[in-house]
Amino acid sequence: MIDMTGVAWRTSSYSNGGGECVEVADLPNGVLVRDTKDRTRPAVQWTAASWATFVAGVKLGDFGR
Repeated sequence: MIDMTGVAWRTSSYSNGGGECVEVADLPNGVLVRDTKDRTRPAVQWTAASWATFVAGVKLGDFGR
């Protein structure tokens, strides 16, 4: 389990605050991601390299509907 004490979470500037998005928190060696619908559930930890690859794929539209 990851100790999330003092972690600063943020959501996308495009989210509307409706509670249906993900939050991201920076770590020294990567990021944490969690669902805003249930913040009591565990966060998923990504390495910095994996997160950068994922974000690049999102920007390129690799995960389109």
